[in-house]
Amino acid sequence: MTILDRIVQQKQKEVEAGKNRFSYMRLEEAEHFHRTPYSLKQFLTDPARTGIIAEFKRRSPSKGVINGEADVMEVTQAYNAAGASALSVLTDLQFFMGRKRDLTKARRVNDIPILRKDFMIDEYQIVEAKAIGADIILLIAAILTPEQIKRFADLAKGMEMSVLLEVHNLEELQRSLTPNLDAIGVNNRNLADFTVSVDTSFQLAEHIPNDFLKVSESAISDPAIINQLRQAGFNGFLIGENFMKQAEPGRAMEAFVREMR
Repeated sequence: MTILDRIVQQKQKEVEAGKNRFSYMRLEEAEHFHRTPYSLKQFLTDPARTGIIAEFKRRSPSKGVINGEADVMEVTQAYNAAGASALSVLTDLQFFMGRKRDLTKARRVNDIPILRKDFMIDEYQIVEAKAIGADIILLIAAILTPEQIKRFADLAKGMEMSVLLEVHNLEELQRSLTPNLDAIGVNNRNLADFTVSVDTSFQLAEHIPNDFLKVSESAISDPAIINQLRQAGFNGFLIGENFMKQAEPGRAMEAFVREMR
């Protein structure tokens, strides 16, 4: 069983437990459910911003604890001030030390889009994402069928949320495209064994239709790579561990952005 299989198995248990604790009706009564989400496309293509989707992540299955003491409000505000186009907040507890309240806290102090970074396998999680303040959901092709991707994307768009589809090979890309996606994220990390290579983004770039924003995810540690990825057609760059492994992730992003220019 791969790490991804274990995560999905745990997620199935969490979703069922969540449904028993909070009904759909209770989620729809949450304070953030009726707010209008920020548009990923608007912020990702804003020339005044960097294109970076800056991630708040305490740990990962492959690296263990990265930054267990970081404050989500402080770090995400610093990311925003450094020019992040959007934020990504992990909400998986068992494998990433994330919490749903982390996203809600980040929402309280930021005025840019927030991605709920989690393993979405059920419609319930999408409604829950809206309720806790997310603007963007992540759909991972490796754990979903094409029918699920279409259904989940349609549901999210019906709630005015943006949808980021994550793929890491051509087969996943070709079988997963559906009109209600906003962006295609190429994960440079293989979720089966967690090895990384930014070459994955360069290999898939030409196969992503121009109808969708292109986002390169993970393995980005050199500002020079950003310019190469832009030339290959990418609009967004999800960066987490490179910033979070520093004592002050916001300052790490500031320094990174200075080198981009």
